[in-house]
Amino acid sequence: MFHVKQDILITRKYCPVCGNDSLKQHSVIKDYFLTRKEFSISQCKECNFLFTNPYPDESVISDYYRSDSYFSHPKSGFSIFSFVYNLIRRYNIKNKYRVVTDGIKVGNVLDIGCGSGDFLNFCKEKNWNISGVEPNTEAREFASKRIGKEIFQPNQQKYFKSHSFDLITLWHVLEHIDDLDMQFDEIRRLLKKSGRLVIALPNYKSYDAVFYGNTWAAWDVPRHLHHFDKSTISLLAKRHGFILQRSLPMVWDAFYVSLLSEKYRNSRLYPLKAFLNGCKSNNKAKKSQEYSSLIYIFTPENID
Repeated sequence: MFHVKQDILITRKYCPVCGNDSLKQHSVIKDYFLTRKEFSISQCKECNFLFTNPYPDESVISDYYRSDSYFSHPKSGFSIFSFVYNLIRRYNIKNKYRVVTDGIKVGNVLDIGCGSGDFLNFCKEKNWNISGVEPNTEAREFASKRIGKEIFQPNQQKYFKSHSFDLITLWHVLEHIDDLDMQFDEIRRLLKKSGRLVIALPNYKSYDAVFYGNTWAAWDVPRHLHHFDKSTISLLAKRHGFILQRSLPMVWDAFYVSLLSEKYRNSRLYPLKAFLNGCKSNNKAKKSQEYSSLIYIFTPENID
């Protein structure tokens, strides 16, 4: 078992979305991915937002990402999970680009949490002027070499010119960010008045989330600090001057998350079970629209 050298935990007394101080415990989730430690998830009684509470301090959170299997910035080597992930990822890039750029002209794009640079590299091939931000040193260096352009650290976002981006994307990134208000304020500063904000997030109201319960892989505590549904991401975005235009499914996520969840359960025939549950989740979501992960497309409102 992996051990964090020193655990420094921060407890929130207020909801990160609405600021209410009336909280209750929603669940206790184990970090199946790495440490096997348990973390509590709090729920706001006012807006129902879920968030990991307490959570590791910025000085130690990087310890929870130290694994050769962390797929946001994969390394060499082979496993069935990395193979499936990379296969789906390659397939998804083209679809992601098509969906998020529909109806807008080629311009300046910023990918926050760009990982190894897959999306930016595709945008570059489509003649976008690309910029990226990535906290992980290894991923940042890999992406920089891959796309031939410097990828910046999060604290360097402040050096970007105000209202300079036509498109800003966060692909499964916002749930990792500690200070949501600061990040949204920065996005608001950077995005053009005619720009588009795209955020992809896991959805704990999906069938696969309900089916797997506490072993649902997309809880991913404590790396996932925040756990959104459509109402809470809309509320947070609106508070910062963004209006939700539409949400779109990420159908492959149901299969990948189910695969990891079955692994956490030590299930026999887990690839088959994961495939069946992924199909069931997507099928039920056709009616409920509660897919395993959703892409949210926002536009700014009243940005100065």
